[in-house]
Order: sequence, then C-alpha cells, then structure tokens
Amino acid sequence: VQLQASGGGSVQAGGSLKLSCAASGLIFKNYVLGWYRQAPGKDRESVAKITLSGRTTFYTDSVKGRFIISRNNAKNTVYLQMNSLKPEDTAVYYCAADRNLQAASYSYWGQGTLVTVSS
Repeated sequence: VQLQASGGGSVQAGGSLKLSCAASGLIFKNYVLGWYRQAPGKDRESVAKITLSGRTTFYTDSVKGRFIISRNNAKNTVYLQMNSLKPEDTAVYYCAADRNLQAASYSYWGQGTLVTVSS
C-alpha cells in the first residue's frame, strides 16, 4: 500500500492550499481516510476524516469552516482544501487510511507534505 501526499508549500496568512493524496495497493472505496498534521515540537493531531462514501466528514475544531476534506473514489485520491490559512496551521500534513473510522492509529500513512504559513 502506498499513499502519496502532495500540494504542500509556503503561503501567506489568509491564503489557500489544496493537498492531494493518491493511494495505490488497496481497495480505496473500502477505506476511511484522514488528514493529520504535526507541527514542530507538538504531537500529531487529527485534522479531518471522511467516510467511505464521502457523505460524512469530521474536523478538528480549529479548522472547521476553513478546511474541506473530500475524496474521489474513481481516482483513488483524497483531498484537503485549506482556506484562510493561519500561521498556526504550519505543520507537516499526512494522509492516512484505515478500515475503521475510530481506529486509534490508522493502518497506512503517506510520507507527509510540509505546509508553511507566514504572517
């Protein structure tokens, strides 16, 4: 199984970025997907999750109303649209997949993509 994240970069506060994560080696439609992030010196945190069909999404409070997670099962890809970015959003962002939405630790992880937001 491989998860390949892309789309990170540097942006000024208030800007937008869209992350993508392409999956291979698994039956994509059978996996729930999530985006996580880890800022320097901090623990990894869950940012957003999306169910199999994409109809239900979950967000951590700090990104609600600014980030949108979506998936395209035909393209085996999950996305994270990030708007109104803040310096505190600076982190390495990881995509992850698991059969269980509530899994304590997802089974498969991408390599991470760095997002840097400057003030």
